[in-house]
Amino acid sequence: MLVGVLALQGAFREHMEKLEGCGAQGREIRKPHELEGVEALIIPGGESTTIGRLMVEFDLMEPIRRLGEEGMPIWGTCAGMVLLAKDIIDSQQPRLALIDMKVRRNAFGRQVDSFELDLTIPLLGEKPFRGVFIRAPYAEEVHPGVEVLATVDGKVVAVRQGKLLATAFHPELTGDVRFHRYFLNTVAS
Repeated sequence: MLVGVLALQGAFREHMEKLEGCGAQGREIRKPHELEGVEALIIPGGESTTIGRLMVEFDLMEPIRRLGEEGMPIWGTCAGMVLLAKDIIDSQQPRLALIDMKVRRNAFGRQVDSFELDLTIPLLGEKPFRGVFIRAPYAEEVHPGVEVLATVDGKVVAVRQGKLLATAFHPELTGDVRFHRYFLNTVAS
């Protein structure tokens, strides 16, 4: 499977390594023509306003939105979760607006408030998944059709809507590939 990784900013190299570790082929995406032949897409963490501005500047916003609307599997991590949301609290920044949820940016605090904790995510099995939260968002509202996959203190930190997946944390920064395998084997299959 050929999976594109938006490579404008953020932890795209770590996602590429995880994809290769799962036996998938990754392609860094910086221009619209690089989306040709890609079967799924990952939008990494970083700074969501910067990534959104660069997506507009490099003419990637509309092609990616169209691919998502047509059913391409897309996974957003951290900033990618913000970019996939239909609504962003107190922000008019560019977004793909594909997942029917309302998110709050930097919802757990600033960089110095970053944290890690073990998450219970039944779809990944009984073993906890280490969540790495860096200036992480969470979803304040999810609407019908959006499946909640994980929460922290009642705050929604992982969702799925059809072939769209969003996590507030960074699976690419752990040694655990279960979330990447879930995306490849379940969401993108």
